[in-house]
Amino acid sequence: MADTLLTEEERVVRGYVLIETDVGSAKAVGAAAASLTYPGASVLAVDTVTGPYDVIVQLEAADLDTLGTAITDAIQTVTGVQRTTTCLAVRLG
Repeated sequence: MADTLLTEEERVVRGYVLIETDVGSAKAVGAAAASLTYPGASVLAVDTVTGPYDVIVQLEAADLDTLGTAITDAIQTVTGVQRTTTCLAVRLG
């Protein structure tokens, strides 16, 4: 099997962070998430939503470890965040 070189875009790990917030803090959590910075990771989009989650953040990083650390060290430390669930984006086919 031949090795295939991956493009820069293919090496990026993307995840959707589903955030449950304290009552009344979805707007503040969304604003804080939108302005987050973390080395090696970037916030692509932040949406305040209805349903079981209050805020969804689309996040990308150079690798899975950086993505996980950005979630635990940056997103989960935002005041008003109760719980997060992360869904990783995958390339099928």
